Amino acid sequence: MIELPKDYRPSEKEEYMNEMQLEYFKQKLIDWRRNLLRGMARALTDLQETELREADVNDRATKEIEQALALKARDRDRQLIAKINAALDRIEDGTYGYCLETGDPIGVYRLEAQPTATLCIEAQEQHERRQKTQVTRD
Repeated sequence: MIELPKDYRPSEKEEYMNEMQLEYFKQKLIDWRRNLLRGMARALTDLQETELREADVNDRATKEIEQALALKARDRDRQLIAKINAALDRIEDGTYGYCLETGDPIGVYRLEAQPTATLCIEAQEQHERRQKTQVTRD
């Protein structure tokens, strides 16, 4: 493991996906996953402790809706954790930071904003245009 300076941020001026950048994104992804898992554990505990034996039908319905929303949020977190794990796998196999469609660099600023990104901006835009076209045809 490389020791990163506390104020290190990847830059377009350095060699793309050098050891420091890879370590930076690896740590960022691991911290993000750790925080998501903590939140999921807290939410699960809260769900298990919540009683649905409200006398009032409206109160019970409100609690059921809150639980359904919490479960949906946990499902989104689970999907995000899968994307984080896939990004960590790409760091290990040397493909992280490169577009899965074109092989072009995704860019450190895009990865800083979305560390699980798999497509460069151009490929992402094409993907979104195809989706819009498919939706309008359906």
